Amino acid sequence: MLLYVIRHGQTDWNAQRRLQGQKDIPLNDIGRMQAAQNGRTLRGLVGDAEGFSFIASPLSRTRETMQIMRQAMGLDPSGYSTDERLVELSFGDWEGHTLKEVRGFSPEKLEGRTADKWSFIPPGASAESYEILSWRIGAWLQSLDGPTISVSHGGVIRSLFRLIGGISTNEAAELPIPQDYVLAIDTADGRMDWIN
Repeated sequence: MLLYVIRHGQTDWNAQRRLQGQKDIPLNDIGRMQAAQNGRTLRGLVGDAEGFSFIASPLSRTRETMQIMRQAMGLDPSGYSTDERLVELSFGDWEGHTLKEVRGFSPEKLEGRTADKWSFIPPGASAESYEILSWRIGAWLQSLDGPTISVSHGGVIRSLFRLIGGISTNEAAELPIPQDYVLAIDTADGRMDWIN
């Protein structure tokens, strides 16, 4: 099965390197330009995307990215669905903070994250690890029944690196996740390519 996955465009919190998680932060102007560029890239890859399902995380930054992207593809901006399983992992009490700020008030916990970023759960009732996130992303993958274009988050893409690409947890947790590229995935052979 063919899967195209796009990280939402840039937000001000991304630019400030804040842990965004499940906070509903809107795109900034750079993010809107990235979304349009990704739409043009997709149009070149799949044309009118006949036979493709379009699915986004329900957060506003992913929905706006999807709408701008579809418009750039010449499609109805509203022609997509959302899936709660695609929301970003929760950074719990750390959401809204930079890692520098976290180092100031919780240096020992930050050391724990550095030692095992994939399995680390930040403080807070809703917090998740990348491992926990990968459970819901695995369930989402199992629900797909055909070629799909999805807009989601960096953590979701990290989960796909692990679940489909077989990339080690250490590498999956650290690889850069660009906001101006499309990730093409062949789920049959695990091949993953960034396309701009």
